[in-house]
Amino acid sequence: MIRGPLAEEVFGVLHAVGDRIGVNTRGAQLLRLRSNAVFKLTSGVIVRITATPDLIPQLNAGLAVARWLVRRGFPSVRPADDISDEPIEHDGRVVTFWQYVPVSGRPTTRELGRILRHLHDQPVPPFPIKRLADPLAEVRCAVENRSEVLTPDQRAWLRDRIEELTERWNSLESCGPPVLLHGDAWIDNLLRRHDGHAVLCDWDGVAVGPREWDLVHTYHGQRRFGLSAADVDEFARAYGSDLRRWSGFGTLMEIRDMYAIGIHIRNAAGDPFSRRELPRRLDSLTRGDGQARWYLAEPPVGVR
Repeated sequence: MIRGPLAEEVFGVLHAVGDRIGVNTRGAQLLRLRSNAVFKLTSGVIVRITATPDLIPQLNAGLAVARWLVRRGFPSVRPADDISDEPIEHDGRVVTFWQYVPVSGRPTTRELGRILRHLHDQPVPPFPIKRLADPLAEVRCAVENRSEVLTPDQRAWLRDRIEELTERWNSLESCGPPVLLHGDAWIDNLLRRHDGHAVLCDWDGVAVGPREWDLVHTYHGQRRFGLSAADVDEFARAYGSDLRRWSGFGTLMEIRDMYAIGIHIRNAAGDPFSRRELPRRLDSLTRGDGQARWYLAEPPVGVR
């Protein structure tokens, strides 16, 4: 069970919004607490709660892209428009509703590679979507606004490192024109249905930009989160190209490393896991350790 002040806060938001719109939230299960809180209601609806009302335009874009892709036959989760067809703001957080997808087994990186190739082959939708111009913007904001979880030395190091990586990002040359990006194309955001078909979920990071940003997540998964070399090879074959052959690969992996600490800076004050994971990630980054294992949930007892 996920515990802590942050979990208590998002449960409060869930129940308040449910009471406001007449949706039963009693008995809801908190499935995940990372950049978003993800709940499953007893009715089977998925509720996503994110951190700031500033994201309402971005969440509206995610809902619109998911609907547009479904109409085009792309395998995406569907918004639960019968409950609310737009984000709902409450007490500084934003709530969206999605149809539940019953799952069977864990998807493979091969499936992820295929579905990302399908996504990147889509045209850019005919409505406004943000351009991915600064992937470290949210990390930069967290460093400035969450000073209580960082020492002065850590903040100074992070500021300098983010500035350096942002300059290197701006000098990268993509292998092709901008494409429709999922924005967080990690394998945990791929769901395999009972019929064996996989669908993509979590469209909060949708953008238009270089395809390499979607691809790097899987390679970074080998570096930090336990994916194997075979997993990455299968992904590359399924997608049809291998990011490791791109001249900007090393820089993008370093940017992805920095990106991956942002959520824990934001959550550390209220989430016990983030409070423990943040020092682990910061320590490996400041030491230049490119192979240290990071975790998405509490590691087994005795693992540091």
